[in-house]
Amino acid sequence: MERTGHCRLTDLSKRYGEAVALRKVNLDIPAGRYCCLVGPSGCGKTTTLRLIAGHETVSDGTITIDDVRMNEREPAQRPTAMMFQDYALFPHLNCLDNVAFSLKMSGVSKPERHARARELLALVHMEEYQKRLPNQLSGGQQQRVALARALVTNPSVLLLDEPLSALDPFLRVRMRDELRRLQQELNLTFVHVTHSQEEAMALADMVVVMNQGEIEQVDSPQAVYNQPASIFVARFIGGHNIFQADVVSIQGESAHLSGSAGNFQVPADDLAEGKGVAFAVRSDKISVGAQAGDVGENAVAGRNRSIEYQGAWVKLCLDADDMD
Repeated sequence: MERTGHCRLTDLSKRYGEAVALRKVNLDIPAGRYCCLVGPSGCGKTTTLRLIAGHETVSDGTITIDDVRMNEREPAQRPTAMMFQDYALFPHLNCLDNVAFSLKMSGVSKPERHARARELLALVHMEEYQKRLPNQLSGGQQQRVALARALVTNPSVLLLDEPLSALDPFLRVRMRDELRRLQQELNLTFVHVTHSQEEAMALADMVVVMNQGEIEQVDSPQAVYNQPASIFVARFIGGHNIFQADVVSIQGESAHLSGSAGNFQVPADDLAEGKGVAFAVRSDKISVGAQAGDVGENAVAGRNRSIEYQGAWVKLCLDADDMD
């Protein structure tokens, strides 16, 4: 059976009057991928999700799923389902009827829709709670019911709008594992919006970093972290240290840089002598000495600003010249 759920956005834009929420976004999400849209508030990630779902109208551009244009289709006519941030469960319906609700609206018979709803509740380990009302469930249990309800119509693409944000940190990690298990078991395309870099890294095999209505980088979690495409990505995803320097010389595959913070040796790549560059250094690749003294290449003298104990690791902030 051919896998479905190939989602493509072409020159997608969204405007609210004079305000531009999304600007000519191009994104190709292959079928069966777990794609996380990550970025700061107002970057356009939730707008993108709502456009795919059909809850917002497209200003310019095209949305296709499995090569079928979606722009003019109502949400119910799209092969998508959306799980909202607040879960949006009906308080007067038990879990079984919440999950079966969309099938009821489609005219599916009660025995058939309840049988399908029980299958989905079993998939998310909530079958024994089928008669409970939403207010009789924990946050994690409500999320599982909302997930089952989103899946009951057999969508090709599941859209998740910050589904873990309301959970405590311990439960968030557990539900992260649950989402990944379901995505792999069902072989669906998941498009997941989150503020959390950690969440995106743990869940996705495709990370989309957004900023000010545009895409900064699309790549694997490893590539986004280790090879950020811009200063913004380096800061937002890795919390990397950014340095400014000039290329003094190039010797073989190494470039020698000089800046107010010190002298550095980095891979030459596409650098040219005399060129000013910005480069990132990962925090976990830095070792700290007790005294600065005379620093050599790839070393920076700094003054300790703060120390923050965080359990498994310690965050040390230093002030240094020309260091961001």
